[in-house]
Amino acid sequence: MNKVKFNNLNRKAHRYLGLIIGIQFLFWTIGGLYFAFSDMDEIHGDHQRKHVMMQPYDSLVSPSEVIQKVKEIYTIDSIESLRLIAVLGNPVYQLTYHHQHMGHMQMNQLADARTGELLPPISKEQGVAIAQEHFNTKAAVVKVEYLETSNGHHEYREKPLPAWAITFDHPSNTTVYVSANLGTVQSFRNNKWRVFDFLWMLHTMDYEGRDNFGNILLRAFSIFGLATICSGFILFFATQKKSPKKNKK
Repeated sequence: MNKVKFNNLNRKAHRYLGLIIGIQFLFWTIGGLYFAFSDMDEIHGDHQRKHVMMQPYDSLVSPSEVIQKVKEIYTIDSIESLRLIAVLGNPVYQLTYHHQHMGHMQMNQLADARTGELLPPISKEQGVAIAQEHFNTKAAVVKVEYLETSNGHHEYREKPLPAWAITFDHPSNTTVYVSANLGTVQSFRNNKWRVFDFLWMLHTMDYEGRDNFGNILLRAFSIFGLATICSGFILFFATQKKSPKKNKK
């Protein structure tokens, strides 16, 4: 292949590669600008979260008593954690364990820390009250949803289920997610986070779960991008005109 044919072929390849990945480069740039100029605390809703102080409690039952009551119902394979938390001002033990007869599935159990009584999952009324307690702005509740499943595109993906989703009448359209089995707030989701999440999906090119950096599409476009840059350099140097030589006197 002579030089002219090679340059024409390289020019055509550069043009089509640029067309293929140009839109994606635009998405990457827009997303990068949004990420760079955004306050992550605002995106995560940290500025909306009220820190609720735990009260000092007296006369709490031993955690072993709670564990024993759970063992009377289920066969515990192993205990992952046991925490003392406050649920609407009341001391509650939060037990996380693995159930032997459920394929070592992770299970959660709440118990009254004063009496040792095993508690049911958080109710709708309790979920709303917990969300209001942790939201630092007084706002009306406009929607309450009980989530038992979530897909890769849901804003509450990869979080403990089931959960209560409490949406407030607020300019940020904030939804507070409360785990029904853990009794705690898991996440705040607002409009800034939703824009971030959409741009993040375009950035990672993971249109199934949004968070996988190793997907084939992203790898392919990364290679295409490198090929476009290389073809551009080749085209630049191959088409560079040489300065005419000056005649020596």
